Amino acid sequence: NEELNEEEKNDVKTGEKPLSRSQTKEKDLKKRRAKKSFTCTQCGKSLKSKQSLEFHMRIHTGEKPYTCDQCEKSFRQSANLQRHMNIHTGEKPYTCNQCGKSFRQSANLQNHMNIHTGEKPFTCNQCGKSFRQSSTLKDHMNIHTGEKLYECYQCGRTFLRASDLKSHLKVHTKEKPHSCSLCGKRFSHLHNLKVHQKIHTGVR
Repeated sequence: NEELNEEEKNDVKTGEKPLSRSQTKEKDLKKRRAKKSFTCTQCGKSLKSKQSLEFHMRIHTGEKPYTCDQCEKSFRQSANLQRHMNIHTGEKPYTCNQCGKSFRQSANLQNHMNIHTGEKPFTCNQCGKSFRQSSTLKDHMNIHTGEKLYECYQCGRTFLRASDLKSHLKVHTKEKPHSCSLCGKRFSHLHNLKVHQKIHTGVR
């Protein structure tokens, strides 16, 4: 008979069935994972490496060691600072292979791609309406909550959607991007142009 290895000898003594080869591997893997696990003392979250734990701890400490030398905005991770720098450089390294439009962040490109695929992966849990972009869903949710999160820094007026605030800001900048093709009169808002054009068409 082949000699029993140490584990099998122990199993004979206790009367337990020996573990199969796959069970032994799984047991060893669990032991290794337990050794490699780094646990946050603040919230109990387990992370895979010491570096991941250090990054995670900044959430609790509020530490943001990476600072932009252009505007002094600070970040927890160097990758976030690098993405932020594209705002100052104007660089848009992520380009859509369908229409050529470029973006500062890969997440913005991914959201944009939904226009081409027709996919609407962001769904409202209140009414079931779906959207192509997470930011559009976020704006939509304000309809249900009634929160007006977008505030005008000029007059303090608040809005449900970012697009409404953007439109409102034209009042302060005196920007009038919409012009009547018949008389040349200019308007801040597209709605006002459409109302004006009824003068020419005679429609009321």
